[in-house]
Amino acid sequence: MRKFYTLLAREVRSYFYSPIAYIVLVFFLFVSGADFYFQLSFMNQRPVAYSVQEAFFNSVFFWFAFVLIFPLITMRLFAEEFKLGTIEPLMTAPVRDWQVVLAKFFGALVFYVILWLPTLIYFWVFQAVTHQPAANSTGAYLGTYLMLLLLGMFYLSVGCLASVLTKNQIVAAIICFCVITLHFFSGLISFVLQEVNSSTRQLLGYFSALEQMGALSRGEIDTRPMVLYLSMTVVMLTLTYQAFQSRKWRL
Repeated sequence: MRKFYTLLAREVRSYFYSPIAYIVLVFFLFVSGADFYFQLSFMNQRPVAYSVQEAFFNSVFFWFAFVLIFPLITMRLFAEEFKLGTIEPLMTAPVRDWQVVLAKFFGALVFYVILWLPTLIYFWVFQAVTHQPAANSTGAYLGTYLMLLLLGMFYLSVGCLASVLTKNQIVAAIICFCVITLHFFSGLISFVLQEVNSSTRQLLGYFSALEQMGALSRGEIDTRPMVLYLSMTVVMLTLTYQAFQSRKWRL
């Protein structure tokens, strides 16, 4: 495991030496900060039935930034290694293939978590200035950030699979973006097609990130999204491992 942790530290450091990582960080903080400001401005104009925290995590600005960050985070993970040829010394290093895959995945996950830490400051500042709670309960915070972690793990695993399939980072980013967008909008089909029956609507709602985020942001903790996204993450990482081994033998 010591070699795995060394490889993981290498992956985490690579983000802080990459200009793309800082571009993603600045972009995300700008969009999330603008989203928080606009939501507060809107809520100051009229009474609303939802909290600041619910408004922030269920807005168009939030989902726009959320969907875009994953292709940018993951597109270089394997594609850059294959393009530059640095994958060959990595493959001959005394580490197992599954350790390489997990190190890259958890390295991306660490950077993803770092992206969200500043958002906690938004709610702290709001409560310090207004002396009003930004959320209806502590469970609302826990549910929201749990959902962000679960979705992030799944989408990062999708990005890992997309990156291991090609040497071109742009192609990897496009594949990742298309899959994530398809998953996200699949949950909106029931809102678009009014003739969908109740059982189909319930099934689509089970896969709807928007509905799940809405429920968890209200503090309604549900184990179904946990099982769903953890299972799908394992499946994607297994496929990434198989694809990595396949490309390894073709080099």
